[in-house]
Amino acid sequence: MAEEEKVEAEEGKEPEKPEKKSSKKLMVIIGVAVLLLGGGGFAGWKFLLADKASGPEGESGQGTGAAAEGTPKIAIIYDMKPFIVNLLGNQGKRYLKAKVDIEVDSEETASELKDRQSQLRDAVLLLLAGKSFEDISSPEGKTQLRNELIGRINEHLKSGTVQNLYFTEFVVQ
Repeated sequence: MAEEEKVEAEEGKEPEKPEKKSSKKLMVIIGVAVLLLGGGGFAGWKFLLADKASGPEGESGQGTGAAAEGTPKIAIIYDMKPFIVNLLGNQGKRYLKAKVDIEVDSEETASELKDRQSQLRDAVLLLLAGKSFEDISSPEGKTQLRNELIGRINEHLKSGTVQNLYFTEFVVQ
């Protein structure tokens, strides 16, 4: 009798294993299907319905600013080579490496910046070399330096003006 119970017990266990495997496969298939349907639904909403919601004139049908007038105005950026200068104080042990991009109001001004590059680099180097670490270490100091650089560069321009100046590298060591 004990052998019959073992046989019945083994027979009872064998059919359960295929059910577990099939239930795992079923869960994986359901999970993949849910992900595909969710991804497809999101993609459909993003590409089909989002374009209709924004309207023909831009965001939410509100055509204001440059988008209403036509193409948006693209900024004209002139990039300068990096500047490396010794800072005041600490017997020249600290130096600044800065790279700036200059936003100008016209292509003519960008051309003038290119033509006057030597004069502008000299003016910027002299201004940077006159700064100490304490002058430029704070965010307010960097903003003040930006404004001084814009003013100094505008002094050398005959046509057009600098609209903004961006520090693309600013390393003090």
